[in-house]
Amino acid sequence: MKIMADWVQGYKDRKISYTLLSKAESNTSGLAIIFPGQGYTAQAPLLYYSMGIYLNQNYDVLQVNYQYNDPFYRDFSFDEMAEAIRIDVGAVIDRVLQNASYDDYILIGKSIGTIALGFEVQRDLFQKAKVIWFTPLLGRDFVWNAMLDSKQRSLCFIGDNDSCYIEERFERLWANPNLLLRLIPGVNHGLEYETDLFASMDVLKQVMMEVEAF
Repeated sequence: MKIMADWVQGYKDRKISYTLLSKAESNTSGLAIIFPGQGYTAQAPLLYYSMGIYLNQNYDVLQVNYQYNDPFYRDFSFDEMAEAIRIDVGAVIDRVLQNASYDDYILIGKSIGTIALGFEVQRDLFQKAKVIWFTPLLGRDFVWNAMLDSKQRSLCFIGDNDSCYIEERFERLWANPNLLLRLIPGVNHGLEYETDLFASMDVLKQVMMEVEAF
């Protein structure tokens, strides 16, 4: 495994770190880009195992390791946070793609990372990318509209016990034929049951099987 870690200068001169992982010596299938949650890092189950799936398929994997739970961001409005995400994520991707090019892209976002998805699906570069939305922020118009309008083939997972789940908005997403929607009864924002560890593991396994098939 080849691992390269570095950082770029992001919004208000904050250092935004990233990690690029590569398993293939040659014939890379493409690039999977991981946009974590605010406290849900790339090492948490949904993202960690998603990365493993794509590494095993000879994709390079880019982790954007922003730290939006840092006190620096505490007083940011949603609009300023979204602007920080846009600048930070864009700077990381631009830096990485200065030295490499890929024919295939997978974009994977969790929670606040779905704000990043909302920006990146608008890039010409990613018009043919596949997109995975883990627990999207349906209450944020920007995210919801990005999902409604997305032209990319996309897969979405959310639970009906997730504070970000809004039934009316979720149901309206069915109008986008490019979206494959998965509503999991009883699970929370981590796609887990509050008190049933083994049932949560079963959900994780099923979700990863669908990610791999996707």
